[in-house]
Amino acid sequence: MAHMQNLPDTMTAIAISEPGGPEVLVAEERPLPVPGPHEILIRVEAAGVNRPDVLQRKGAYPPPKSASDLPGLEVAGEIVACGDEVKRYTTGDKVTALAPGGGYAEYCKVPAGHALPVPAGLSIIEAAALPETFFTVWTNVFDRCALAAGERFLVHGGTSGIGTTAIQLAKVFGAEVFTTVGSNEKADAVRKLGADHVINYRTDVFEKVIHEITGGEGVNVILDMVGGDYVERNWKAAAVEGRICQIATLNGVAENANFSRLMVKRLTHTGSTLRPRSDAFKTAIAENLEAKVWPLIESGKVKPVMDSTYPLAQAAEAHRRMEGSGHIGKIVLTASD
Repeated sequence: MAHMQNLPDTMTAIAISEPGGPEVLVAEERPLPVPGPHEILIRVEAAGVNRPDVLQRKGAYPPPKSASDLPGLEVAGEIVACGDEVKRYTTGDKVTALAPGGGYAEYCKVPAGHALPVPAGLSIIEAAALPETFFTVWTNVFDRCALAAGERFLVHGGTSGIGTTAIQLAKVFGAEVFTTVGSNEKADAVRKLGADHVINYRTDVFEKVIHEITGGEGVNVILDMVGGDYVERNWKAAAVEGRICQIATLNGVAENANFSRLMVKRLTHTGSTLRPRSDAFKTAIAENLEAKVWPLIESGKVKPVMDSTYPLAQAAEAHRRMEGSGHIGKIVLTASD
């Protein structure tokens, strides 16, 4: 049984009172989570805000059965209790972790394998901005789509948390990076991160621009969270043997997709969601990140791009910021004290 001395019995958490707009995020008193044998309990100093939190708030993304009903998929802070089987960590350690839910709270329990040390040189608030996007980009771009040095890579929505992470990682691993953005200000931001080619989707047709830039060859790997008509447009932008990974469908389902294009170009269109994957799967990603990406963060070659922070009690405001789509980088909630 985890050692829980000197800890309160209850905590403040931000719950979803009913499906709806940002105003349904309300503070509640909740019992303190008790970590299982392989889990750690973190006193949350910062918690990242992600698109799935918004979907969950609207009632469109229910948490897995075993997970907390509270939103919040990434946290950073101090470990205050460890399950009996936890070997690596001890109370007092500072970590950042991927959470199955429950991040919008003063305390959050997570599987120990989903936690990573706070990278040297990063603040705890910056560390909280790492797990969700870095786990997602790593598993999809590098594992599923096997992006290699010298290949061309396209990520849509370059200034999102996913976008800013994908641009930096693709660039540092030697890809030629293309991205789409919705404003000149956002274009400047992604160029600073290393994007080689930036396309304003409000003024240009991205697949035509890519055709021109690449002499008709197209891009090798595409990370897409838009869906809808982008499915067909991504196939047009893709190179022969190109790989497309779908991680969200913000524009809804594809009404039309010409599968002969998929065949002629021998494309692979795959997709995944991270949240329902097994603990072992997420632990394996964590190990990969620690070996291959954490050194790049500690050397300053890659860093989370921070948009704004809000106290936990103002989670609704943080959601309004995210849904306004003006943000560049990550939105993070911080502990009140």
